[in-house]
Amino acid sequence: MSYQGVIFDLDGTLVDSVQDMHLALNLALSDVAFPVVSEAQVRHWVGNGIDKLVMRGLSCDFEVSPDLSDTLIAQAIEQFKLHYQHLVGEYAQLYPEVESVLRELSDVPKAVVTNKNRVFTLTLLQKLNIDTCFDVIVCGDDGNKKPDPELLHVACEQLGLTAQQAIMVGDSKSDILAAHNAGMPVIALTYGYNQGFDLQELKPEYLYDRFLDIIPVLNKSELK
Repeated sequence: MSYQGVIFDLDGTLVDSVQDMHLALNLALSDVAFPVVSEAQVRHWVGNGIDKLVMRGLSCDFEVSPDLSDTLIAQAIEQFKLHYQHLVGEYAQLYPEVESVLRELSDVPKAVVTNKNRVFTLTLLQKLNIDTCFDVIVCGDDGNKKPDPELLHVACEQLGLTAQQAIMVGDSKSDILAAHNAGMPVIALTYGYNQGFDLQELKPEYLYDRFLDIIPVLNKSELK
């Protein structure tokens, strides 16, 4: 099958950004007098947007505590955003082979679709010098977050493609479900933020261990 465009997830697919989020979360938790958490915990919790990450931090667990008050949650989220605005991109790194693969796909229509807010997404892409690699950038504040398919539909519309003409590249359950909910094929990557979930169970069309492995699927001669 040939594809006319590629849609990439951001965190856990293109970028390892956990260290920035870990620092911002611990500062926010300290601000509301809650205990700090480990980087390993944050790595397991990310992937469903800032609000859910902060609530997991307050709960010190993947499952959000029902005892958290709305006021506390709102305060902690606001503090996280304040800290993350200063930290975003400071310690984040592109995963191996991302830069070279994006260069190889320079003539292919590409989008980023992320649950991250636009203000943080643009800063992160700019600091990593890949902001100009994408024709379309769709963020968590542009619609319903993944696994809802809305953001993927927005990206396809802006690329001028149908869902069947594009392919998603992501690292998480949310990415696979969003793609399938949109009627779009998906390449799942095992190295990212999969929250301990066996991605093979969701039956992605492709499952790879390295970013470079996507090239045979996305080879320019096939994208037409």
